[in-house]
Amino acid sequence: MIELHPISSEHARAICEEIGERLRYALRDDYADLPPRLRELMRRLAELDCEAPQLVPTIEEMTRPLVAA
Repeated sequence: MIELHPISSEHARAICEEIGERLRYALRDDYADLPPRLRELMRRLAELDCEAPQLVPTIEEMTRPLVAA
C-alpha cells in the first residue's frame, strides 16, 4: 500500500526548481552527440521555452491567502 505524505507548497516548489536546475546542468552541453534532427528539436524547444508563459505558479502565488468569493 502506498502512503501519501503531503508536503508544503513551499517544499514542493523547491523540489521542482532543484529538479529543473539539475536537468539543465545535466543537459547543458550534451547536444553535440545527438543526431542533427534531434539537436534541432532541442534547440527549438529551448527557443519556445523562452517565449512561453509561465505555467507553474510562483511561490508567492501559491502561498498567498485565498479570498472567499
